[in-house]
Amino acid sequence: MKTKILMVCLGNICRSPLAEGILKSKIDTNMVFVDSAGTGHWHVGQLPDPRSIEVAKNHGIDLTNQRGRQFTQKDFEAFDFIFVMDASNKENVLQLAKNTSEAKKVQLILDEIFPFENVDVPDPYYGGDQGFESVYQMLDQACQEIVKRL
Repeated sequence: MKTKILMVCLGNICRSPLAEGILKSKIDTNMVFVDSAGTGHWHVGQLPDPRSIEVAKNHGIDLTNQRGRQFTQKDFEAFDFIFVMDASNKENVLQLAKNTSEAKKVQLILDEIFPFENVDVPDPYYGGDQGFESVYQMLDQACQEIVKRL
């Protein structure tokens, strides 16, 4: 049975598409299914941010097959692990959890490299291109830890 992992950020155009692409590049997609979503609806159906696409491309990862979608309550049933990018995303996702078993699936992605420190992946949307590279490096490290656990 495939392990199913969902990456979640605010708009599903910057951080979670990067996390999805990075993790997919490190795993056997026959064994693990990876997707991403946003807590907001603003970018449903859209490509990831051009800066996310560019930074991923610079690392040999193609994000152009991804389209934004909004996180729904049904995602709790569909996924084994739900990695959120920051405390605000976590709060928004947990509001939709019906019970503790659903809530237990949700974790900050950077807990993988900074356990119990509640470190957020900064949203690079309003920053410069360097912010996207920094986010890439953080997510790459976190995804490497996720792979070790799988």
